[in-house]
Amino acid sequence: MVYSDVSAMTRTLDIKLKGWVALLYFLHNNAYFRSLFYFRIGPILSLLIGWYRPGDKYFIISKTLKMGKACVIAHPYATILNADSIGDNFSCRHCTTLGEKSNGRPQIGDNVALGANVTIVGKVHIGNNVIVGTGSVVVKDVPDNCIVAGNPAKIIRYIVND
Repeated sequence: MVYSDVSAMTRTLDIKLKGWVALLYFLHNNAYFRSLFYFRIGPILSLLIGWYRPGDKYFIISKTLKMGKACVIAHPYATILNADSIGDNFSCRHCTTLGEKSNGRPQIGDNVALGANVTIVGKVHIGNNVIVGTGSVVVKDVPDNCIVAGNPAKIIRYIVND
């Protein structure tokens, strides 16, 4: 899982490093990536090494989250990921909140991209291949292959794969 995150980040940021070198680069230079890395390796190992190079205190990942591989985080300042599950190839930007309500937590599908300042609360299911526009508030289920935006979020258009 960690290497899929490293690989996705190097592709997104167009960095020409590979393998261990890329992992060390991100661990040294990116506090947000360190937070994701500590989430991936678990609480015991993160306690052992997290004191030396701490993650970012404003990027919070729930300990009970089930996260898929190849997560791309682009400056997730003030971001809280408290979802039930997140699929593969997830990306988010700053001020994103995936939150819990009395009825449950969100479930995010594969290949989902969230813009800045997105809020998704409650037992909401976001389908596969979905783009959520900047500043959107999602409180209802979103089907597969679409772009949603607004407050409350509405379908802007469907994504057609040729």
